[in-house]
Parts: sequence; C-alpha cells; structure tokens
Amino acid sequence: MHENRVTIIGAGLAGSLLAIYLAKRGIQCDVFESRSDIRRSSVYGGRSINLALSDRGILALREIGMDSYMLSEAVPMHGRMIHSADGTLRMLPYSGRSGEYINSVSRAGLNIALLDEAAKQDEVRLFFNEQCIHFDCEAGVAEFWSGRKVRGQTVIATDGAGSAVRNSMLDGGVDGFRFDVSKLSHGYKELHIPPANGSFAMEKNALHIWPRDKFMMIALPNFDGSFTCTLFVAHEGENSFEEIESGDYDASGDRNSAIRRFMSDNFDDVLDLMPEYETDFITNPTGTLATVKCFPWQVGGKALLLGDSAHAIVPFYGQGMNCSFEDCRVLDQLVGEMGADWENVFTRYCELRKENTDAIADMAEENFYEMRDAVADPVFLRKRELETKLEQAYPDYFSKYSMVTFREDLPYSIAKRVGNAQDRLLMDLCREIEDVSSLDLNIVMKKISEVNA
Repeated sequence: MHENRVTIIGAGLAGSLLAIYLAKRGIQCDVFESRSDIRRSSVYGGRSINLALSDRGILALREIGMDSYMLSEAVPMHGRMIHSADGTLRMLPYSGRSGEYINSVSRAGLNIALLDEAAKQDEVRLFFNEQCIHFDCEAGVAEFWSGRKVRGQTVIATDGAGSAVRNSMLDGGVDGFRFDVSKLSHGYKELHIPPANGSFAMEKNALHIWPRDKFMMIALPNFDGSFTCTLFVAHEGENSFEEIESGDYDASGDRNSAIRRFMSDNFDDVLDLMPEYETDFITNPTGTLATVKCFPWQVGGKALLLGDSAHAIVPFYGQGMNCSFEDCRVLDQLVGEMGADWENVFTRYCELRKENTDAIADMAEENFYEMRDAVADPVFLRKRELETKLEQAYPDYFSKYSMVTFREDLPYSIAKRVGNAQDRLLMDLCREIEDVSSLDLNIVMKKISEVNA
C-alpha cells in the first residue's frame, strides 16, 4: 500500500509522459506496467512501430524538455503522396504554410525515451510485469495479477483501450457509467518496405497512400530508411481478409496464391519494393479498428481514465498519441492551478476534455473514408489545391486538417465545427469548377468568414 503516492496504471506513451509531468510538480508516482521493460526487450507488444507526431504532441514534449531530442530522429512528412491505381503519383501538401508538417517517429523509441526520463525522476518508481486486473471503485484499491494491492492518493489509468480500471467502473463500480465501442468493418495488417541500398526506396518526406475505393494501403517512413506499410481491408465480403485468408480469392485454394493475386491486382506498382510481403501477411496478426467512448471518467477523485482508456480512436487523423499527450498537458495545467485536490482537478479535467476527445474521435472515423476514397476524387483534389492556395495567401486561414494538426491552441471541438462548415463550402465551390485558378480567393475568403461566423 502506497497511500502517499499517485498510482499510474500503464507505462506506455501517456503513462510515462504523465509520470514525468507529475514528478516535475513534486508529486510522487508509482507506475505499474503489465509488460516487461521494453528498454530491455527487442519486442514491442505487436503495436505499430511508427506514429505521426504533430504540434499538440510536440508541445507536450517541449514542456518536459524532450521535443528536440525526439524530433532529431523523426522523419518529416510534408504531405500525402497518392499512388493511383494507374501508377501515377500526386503529392498533396498538408499545409500551404512553410514549416507545417507532421513527423514519423518510432513508437518504441519514444516510449523508451519517456521511460528513461521518468526513471531519472526521484519521485517516480517503475514496476514491470504487474498487470492490473481490477480496481475497487469504493475503496480506491488497484489489484494486480501478482496479488499486489495498491491504494495511493489516486489512481490514473493509462492502460489503453482494454483498461482494467475502466472495465471495473463499467462492471458496477460506477452508477450510470456509459460505454460504447464502435468497430469499423475494416481491419489492418502491417507490411514492410526495407531500405534500398541503405536509403529510402520512395519519397521519404511523405505519408504514402494507395487508395483503392473500398480499401487502401498507407506507408510511413522510418529513420532507418524503411517504411512501415499498413493495409486496411474489410474483415468480410469482397476483397476482404476473410476472402484472402480462406483462399476463396484464388481457385487453387493456396493461401499464398490468394495473397499474391490480391496484392498484384491492387498494389503491383509497389510489390517490387516489398520482398517479404507474403511472409508479413501470414505472420503479422490482423488488427481491429474501434472507437471507444465512455463517461464518467472519474470516481470521486479516487481514479481517472486518461488517454485510450477513456477515448480510444482510430488512427486516420494521426491524433491518437497527440490527443493523449494533450490529455497529460491539460491535467498538468490543472494540477498547477489546483494542486493535488484530485476530485476537483478530475471534475474540471473531464469538463474540458470530453467534448474535444469526442470531436477528434468522430473526425478520425471521417478521415478514414477521406483517405480511402476521397483522395482519388477530382473534386476533393481541387478542394485540397484551393485550401493550399488559401493558406499561402491568407495567414489567418486554416483548413480543417491544419486546425487539428497545427493549431495546438485550438480545441478539437472548434476545429470540427469550423472545419466541417468550411469543408462543405469548399466542396460545393469545387464541384462547380474545373480549375481552381478561376476562383477569386478574396470572394472565397469572404464566404468562409460568413460560414465561420
């Protein structure tokens, strides 16, 4: 029992960052992680090996003094490189302003760096191979598979989408607890493009997308010159994982033959760069994609859900990690204002964050369909061209993507409301023209001001 310390469940990205924040406030923390110490392991639990770090996440790292360190091994991505089915390429910049881009970073590398920094803090103690299995919402006691029971000043659950603390709140621990899981019909499979002669085999400063109507593949660059590819395909039906893995896609019934046929039919332009794609397809698990929403996130100051345990989102806006880092930053600000008055801190935190995490969850699902379908749509391409021109010409104009990704001062809920209104307007304008240069940008900006009012 450690009643004079905060208990953090989960030493992933959010948990390790939060421990550093609290330690810098002089608050003692015990951090419990179900896995072994990844700093001493070559395996990282099957998670995606790279993530998109943008301004909201960078701001949190800057506040703990780690932004420059992490960005030194990140690969800047200035836009989406669209690989059409006919083999043509088109680069869609993320922003019309210089200096606005996202960064591909190693998930494991970032987690290791945060754990190393947390371990340097006198206030932090790290415990590995300690899986939380239950939280007693009335007594405020966290119970672990090892038999350990811990009651601290409070428990903060950063134990991900399968959170044991959240499940305890759901299973009668909190009256009126609302919980919803929305699963996409699509799953994902990770593939790999190795370096070519020690360098990148494709444009390195881009997020690559192969949109194929009802499915797609993306690729993010890694610091070592490789790319992590993620294939997003429906679980069932035509061109699905079920069809491919059952062999029904190929008359021979040979699984490898079905994989080869599917990949060559749809991604022939990149297969020469993926020598191990068949092995990767068979070896790597098929992941699921789901949005988790729940509330309330706290139990009378005894526990708080933070990050994916409170609001897991699909990865299509690249904001899962950035949103969780923003969670930590907002909670830290409230502790700075209110001290360790956990019930009031948590109440205010929930008031500030719930509508914003709901907003980014909704936008992430919407962006899946944009990435899969719309990036091949001529009207959408004209809209992106128009948005780029507007950002180049008007410093105070931000597209929805830019508001989410490059405006760390702007709540997600505002980015959603304003961005969706702008999107509807610009799509309507671009349906009526064939060439963006025919538009008077001053008139367009006047219309935007009207819909934003």
